[in-house]
Amino acid sequence: MDQVREIVALVDRVLGRDALGSYLHGSAVLGGLRPASDVDILVVIRQPMEEGQRRSLLDGLLRISGTGNGTRPVELTAVVQSQVRPWRYPPTGDFLYGEWLRAAYEAGEVPRPEPMPDLSLLITTTLTGDHPLTGPRPAQLLDPVPPTDLARASLAGIPALLADLDGDTRNVLLTLARIWTTLATGRISSKDTAADWALPRLPPDHRPVLEHARHLYLNAPYSEESWSTALRARVRPHVDRVLAEIDRLRTAGPAP
Repeated sequence: MDQVREIVALVDRVLGRDALGSYLHGSAVLGGLRPASDVDILVVIRQPMEEGQRRSLLDGLLRISGTGNGTRPVELTAVVQSQVRPWRYPPTGDFLYGEWLRAAYEAGEVPRPEPMPDLSLLITTTLTGDHPLTGPRPAQLLDPVPPTDLARASLAGIPALLADLDGDTRNVLLTLARIWTTLATGRISSKDTAADWALPRLPPDHRPVLEHARHLYLNAPYSEESWSTALRARVRPHVDRVLAEIDRLRTAGPAP
């Protein structure tokens, strides 16, 4: 994929020997890229980036990331190895680029180090996918995340998801299904696999919205997303039911 090669070349040009390894994670390693999937890359670095490196990497990603002409949105996260090995929670990320942050970055913001509970999920999918773009296999640089921290990170993202329910409905529904699945099984699944797990565990009247979200994920870019009035009316009751299941598992821990 030309876009991935561009990202790898950019990271090498900006970070050089400070980049210990670059790894695909997310949809690309959990079942394959779908019409609206991001290209998710985790970069493990030797030391925190300098200001010039941050700006150069950001400028390059603003050019490479996109949603047209055969390009996909890019989500690139960089983490200093010593911040996550030995593992501790919450982890600190050194740099984050995502297309949802484009407006802020074009207005002059530059990614800074900050606590990133989501790194628990990223590192887990990176280790599971085992797909180096550069550097050694990820297990040589990263420690596994304990199931308790995987659960904590999953739960930490719920308030932000709910705030996006109206504007990003398909993604929120599928991510909530994945959180439910992760709490119950201790594993991170692709969004469609998580929906497959959740659907038979829901009452029949709560299934149509998740079935529709799964269909959109597998078949449609965001520009083609549509919800009938009848389905839209069922979204919040479905979410409340899934949240009740998540709450029930909140202190139970993963199944054996």
